[in-house]
Amino acid sequence: MPELPEVEALAHDLTSRLDGRAVARLDVVALAALKTFEPAPAALSGLFINGVTRHGKFLDIAVDDLHLIVHLARAGWVRWRDNLPDTPPRPGKGPLAARLLLDDDAGLDFTEAGTRKRLAIYVVRQPSDVSGIARLGPDPLSADFTLETFAAILASAGRGQIKGVLRDQSTIAGIGNAYSDEILHVAKMSPFKPAAMPDDDMSQLYEAIGTTLREAIERSDGLGASELKAEKKSGLRVHGRAGETCPVCGDTVREVSFADSALQYCPTCQTGGKLLADRRLSRLLK
Repeated sequence: MPELPEVEALAHDLTSRLDGRAVARLDVVALAALKTFEPAPAALSGLFINGVTRHGKFLDIAVDDLHLIVHLARAGWVRWRDNLPDTPPRPGKGPLAARLLLDDDAGLDFTEAGTRKRLAIYVVRQPSDVSGIARLGPDPLSADFTLETFAAILASAGRGQIKGVLRDQSTIAGIGNAYSDEILHVAKMSPFKPAAMPDDDMSQLYEAIGTTLREAIERSDGLGASELKAEKKSGLRVHGRAGETCPVCGDTVREVSFADSALQYCPTCQTGGKLLADRRLSRLLK
């Protein structure tokens, strides 16, 4: 799933490609992906793009006084095309969810792999008209995300597990499964550690959030959309690397599986050598 660093890099790349250009039309191919009905997609035709920004994991293409908002979900992506056919694409079973055609026949394809279609498209007057944006917590790279702000977040979470707190978009915007694993590895902290923690641990985790996300953005800086997925995968230290060697201590990276996701961690770096129970296997043994 694209998370804060990838969406930030996409916004930078697309700004350089789209800023100042005119929209010919937006073709929505997967009708279930369109979550708003007024303004209609046709309202974008003839308007000019004036920047691309990010809200958490949401991509925001500003088109005059309107906003084309896209949430790529788990398997969505953006593909730049230098030449697109003028004929609108037909709905079908392929990966194409929507197409943004510019007035010079270049544009973007929004695609989604797999059968679980969760990519979401919104045409709105204000980003806050999207409920998912309206309920976002603070951005971890904003000036407002201070140590005091983070302390208040952890205090309100109490005994909640820190992995879940980091992934909760209404608590902190933009961090998902992959970067929460990476942040906790950098902080040398168990994913099951309670959010209510000593001040020294809290400071260490706060620092890990900033350094991990900023380093990921720096690695992605200047890359096009087609290069970002490979860069993300190559830059991860524990996420998605179960069975491989931890780059810090040499221990074997382990995994805990859930119904629809999994986390990875290093026992030596994060849990004092203790192996965490695989929740899916534990249920099977009951």
